[in-house]
Amino acid sequence: MTLETTSSGFTATPSDSAVGVLPAEQLAEAHLLSADASMWAIVLAGGIGSRFWPLSTPERPKQLLRLIGSQPLLTQSIERLHPLIPAERVLVLTSADIAPAIRAAIPMVPERNMLVEPRPLGTSAAVAWGAAEIARRAGPDTVVCAIHADLAVAFPDAFRYSLRLAGGLAAHHDVLATIGIKPRRVEPSFGHVVPGAALIDAFPPSEGGPSMVDRFVEKPDVMHATELAAAGALWYSGVVVWRAGVLLNALQEHTHEVAGALDVLNPSDPTEFFSRVRPISIERGLLERYSSLVVVPGEFGWDDVGTWASLKRARELDDHGNGAVGDAHFLDSAGNVVHAETASVVLMGVDGLLVVTIDGITFVTTLDEAADLRGLLDRLPADVRMQHASPDGGVRRPQRPI
Repeated sequence: MTLETTSSGFTATPSDSAVGVLPAEQLAEAHLLSADASMWAIVLAGGIGSRFWPLSTPERPKQLLRLIGSQPLLTQSIERLHPLIPAERVLVLTSADIAPAIRAAIPMVPERNMLVEPRPLGTSAAVAWGAAEIARRAGPDTVVCAIHADLAVAFPDAFRYSLRLAGGLAAHHDVLATIGIKPRRVEPSFGHVVPGAALIDAFPPSEGGPSMVDRFVEKPDVMHATELAAAGALWYSGVVVWRAGVLLNALQEHTHEVAGALDVLNPSDPTEFFSRVRPISIERGLLERYSSLVVVPGEFGWDDVGTWASLKRARELDDHGNGAVGDAHFLDSAGNVVHAETASVVLMGVDGLLVVTIDGITFVTTLDEAADLRGLLDRLPADVRMQHASPDGGVRRPQRPI
C-alpha cells in the first residue's frame, strides 16, 4: 500500500496484494517525523504573568513558578521535549526584564540559545526571530515547533507523539501544523480551531488523523465559543509546527505588522528588526489569516496554566475539589485553591476562594475575580504590588487537607 497526495489531501491506495486500507496506527506511523530528524523548538517565555500575582514578579516570573509540580513551568516545558528535541536544539525567547532569572533557571540550555528581545512586541516578532536563527544554523527546511512555557501536560509520551505527527506533516508539505485539544467546557480565553476535510481518507480525525483547518478564532466571546464548540471546534494548544522557511514566507505574505521588517532581520542583531515591527500575536497575526493550516488532534492531558483557576484542573485535588500547595486545611469547604508558603491556611465553610500567603503578604479573592488582576494591580501601591515570595519558588510546609 502507498500513500498518494491528492488535491484535497492524502488518500490511502491499496497495493497489488490487496492488503486493504492500512489501520490507523500504520497510517500514523507513515506520517510521523523520523526519530532521527533534527527538530528544533522555540519556547516562548516572555512576560511576568501578572495573573499569578502576588507570586509572579520580575525576579520570579510565572514561567519559574512551581505551580503544578516540583519543577518550574519552564523547566517542565523544556524537559518534556526530550529526547525528541534535546536542550541544545531549544531556543528560549524572553524579554530583557526577566532574562537574568530565566537564564539562571535553565542551565541545560546553551547560552547562545537564549534570545532576549530588545523590547516585547508580541509573539509574531519573537517567532520570526527564532525561525530566522534556526534557518541560519540548521537550514530553512528544518522542522520547528513553537510552544508556550506555561502549558500543563499530563502524558509527555503522548505529547511527543503528537509533535512527531505534526512535524511529519510539516516536513513534507508547505503547511503550518497545530495540535488541537477536544474541549471540556466553554472556554473563551482559548483559541479555537475548526477542523475541515480530513487530510488522509483512511485516517479520520476520530482516530487521531489530521485535518485541514476551516478557520482559526483567537479568544472568542462566550457566545461565539459556545457556537464553535457545537460546530466541533478544538482548543488551540499553543503549539505550532512548521519548516523555518515556510513560516518566514507565511509571515511575509500574511502578517503585515512584521513583513515590512523581515528584510532587515539579522538573527545575530535584531535591533533594527524590532524597531520596525508592530506588536501582534502569532495567533491573530498569522493563524487567523493563514489558509494552509493543519490540525492534529492530541490527547495528552493538556491545560493552559493561565490563571489561578486553572490550578483546579492541573493540580491534584481532594475529594471536595480543593487544590493546595503548602500547609492547608479545608473544613466544610469546596473548590478552593490555596498557595501557602510561609503560614498555615485554614478555610471553613467557604467555596471557590483563592488564598495566597507568602512572605509579607496574604491575598484573598474569589477564583472568578482572580481571572484578571490587572485592575487590582493598577490600584495597589507599588510597595505592596511588588511583594516577593521565597527566593527559590518553593513551599516550606507540606499540604495537609482534611
